[in-house]
Amino acid sequence: MSEALITVLDWVAILCIFAGAALSLVAGAGLLRFPDLLSRMHTAAKPQVLGLLLVLVGIGIRLIPVETDVFSVGTLFLVGFFQMLTIPVAGHIVTRVAYRTERIDSGTMVRDEMAEHIEARRAADKNR
Repeated sequence: MSEALITVLDWVAILCIFAGAALSLVAGAGLLRFPDLLSRMHTAAKPQVLGLLLVLVGIGIRLIPVETDVFSVGTLFLVGFFQMLTIPVAGHIVTRVAYRTERIDSGTMVRDEMAEHIEARRAADKNR
């Protein structure tokens, strides 16, 4: 690869890593600043995943011109895939547990779809 292309790839990688780090920082600040559990779960899941993916893309771009046997772009892909798979599921589970233990302030919700689902299920159970 030419030196100019490697320099451009390095700068793109640096921008991706800084953007990912900034998103992760904003997500951490949101966890501290947002008032209720649902807002905190939103900020813990969405910008955190995107920030991690940007960091992984930056590292992957940086690894393109380097020959390595121990650490490859495939490993980065697997890390990103499993994070995208597990973080939303964990957020969903935490939110359902909080809803079932009544730790969610329903006054801050515009529409409570879970309550509608529970009421519909109770009505169906009564009709049996």
